[in-house]
Amino acid sequence: MSPSRLPVSVFTAAAVGTVIGFGGTVALVVQAGQVLGASPAQIVSMVTALCLGIGVPGMLLSWRLKVPIILAWSTPGAALLAASTLGLGWPTAIGAFMLAGAMMVVTGLVPALGRLAARIPGGIASAMLAGVLLPFCIKLFLVFPTDIALAAGLFAVFLIMRRLAPSWALPAVLVGAFAVLAVRGQVTLPPGTDLFGELHPVLPVFDPVAAISLAVPLFLVTLVSQNLPGLVVLKASGFEPPPEPLLLSTGLATVMLAPFGAYGINLAAIVAAICTGPDAHPDPSRRWWVGVIYGALYLIVALFAAPLAGLFIAMPPAALAVLTGLALIGPLTGALTGAMAEPKDREAAVIAFAATASGVALFGIGSAFWGLLAGFVTLAALRWRKTN
Repeated sequence: MSPSRLPVSVFTAAAVGTVIGFGGTVALVVQAGQVLGASPAQIVSMVTALCLGIGVPGMLLSWRLKVPIILAWSTPGAALLAASTLGLGWPTAIGAFMLAGAMMVVTGLVPALGRLAARIPGGIASAMLAGVLLPFCIKLFLVFPTDIALAAGLFAVFLIMRRLAPSWALPAVLVGAFAVLAVRGQVTLPPGTDLFGELHPVLPVFDPVAAISLAVPLFLVTLVSQNLPGLVVLKASGFEPPPEPLLLSTGLATVMLAPFGAYGINLAAIVAAICTGPDAHPDPSRRWWVGVIYGALYLIVALFAAPLAGLFIAMPPAALAVLTGLALIGPLTGALTGAMAEPKDREAAVIAFAATASGVALFGIGSAFWGLLAGFVTLAALRWRKTN
């Protein structure tokens, strides 16, 4: 079947997935780049590389496996990076991205590691993720005293759209934010912004502190909060592709594009639910076309990544904080739900959550690592106590 004979639903599902996937969290990706010390040109490269990493492997995997493989950048990973307070610098961050991608490659190459990874206590990883996300959602409400019109207006748009059309809540907030900023004359592009996306390679610096503080938590949150749920979504839609080539391919894409700023390519979960169900195509054997078209749309986004990213780079900090906070309410809800899912693990999860949310940094290592460590140590101690 040629693309011209596909039902309209295939194209609309792919388009909706692209708008929600890109527009919903690109503000967080830009904020992560700014926190890590990337220049505007390097942030444009970051967005361009991520879109290429979503588009090309997604198209190839969908075509090869005849399964709608929907990829995304790691939203939890972006939040983790944006929460970093260690000041490691962009080249060091690039090295951490490559290490995290290499860990995913190894997980895909060794089936036993994939099975072991699936047994990681989800409550601890979810609690660490919740601790990372919480400060961003708090910053949303800290904007109210300084710009109540913007914060309250966008919050109202979010609540109304969550009631009427949940999937479109974040794009609607994004449109509302740019409308307010346009009225105020605050919609600008950084000087020298080109029309097309660009790739700017950076020589990576490998640092043990960055490996512990960024690479290991980035790998874990991407695996547990993105790749494993993505596999579950595919299974729920009737598809069970072997996980190894998916983990291997996304890991390789991350390693190859990391020098350009791509911090994490992975399976999508929420967007995949839009693109892999019967509403996208009634025939499961032809649904893989959605993955191909979705990937092609991301290549178009990559082509125009410079002005798209530039709008967020020049956005006032208050607006960026509101957009980021609203975008992360859903992931925070999911993370807290996952953290509390197992009653026997809740105490350890709360400790992991508190340690991460504290923002504590010891020996130059950030709180995400200490949150994981505290959670795992507590879990081991409690389980040991119950067996003795």
